[in-house]
Amino acid sequence: MNPKALAHFLASAEHRAFRIAALATRNDEQALDLVQEAMMRLAEKYGDRPEAEWPLLFQRILQNAILDHHRRQKVRRAWISLIGDLVAGRPDHEHEAGDADAFDAPDSEEHRPDWLADQHRNQERIMKAIAGLPLRQQQAFLLRYWEGMDIAQTAQAMGCSEGSVKTHCFRAVKALSVVLNDLKPD
Repeated sequence: MNPKALAHFLASAEHRAFRIAALATRNDEQALDLVQEAMMRLAEKYGDRPEAEWPLLFQRILQNAILDHHRRQKVRRAWISLIGDLVAGRPDHEHEAGDADAFDAPDSEEHRPDWLADQHRNQERIMKAIAGLPLRQQQAFLLRYWEGMDIAQTAQAMGCSEGSVKTHCFRAVKALSVVLNDLKPD
């Protein structure tokens, strides 16, 4: 195992992994825990694997951790409701949209407060739309279009067929296109 290479890989994947987990959990603290757990598992169990395998292994570990988190939450909510506590479901915490690095401002507008405010608002709407997708659609969309994985890699990371990935991506893009169409200037 090359500890420097592993540390470099984990540092480069950390921000995107956090955003994926935050969208899936809608809770920054839980997202940080899931990312840290995935990083630890990769280092402990797969650090001796070739570096080229790390991105796919890491995504598979992270996606499994997210699915396990959702399963635990579902069981927990079921027990709480059985006991008699009325629980509304997911926490109302919304994750921070973060920096606006997803939007490149034209040179002439990049310092205009109204343009920056519009871009920030648009990014928040897009992130909220992604967070509102069903979990499997969200995972497929983020792995394919955010992480840049091909269909086979995405299927392997999600533990499903390539056809399922295509279906989940199609449905996610269709749902998100409604939001993006609303963002078009008049």
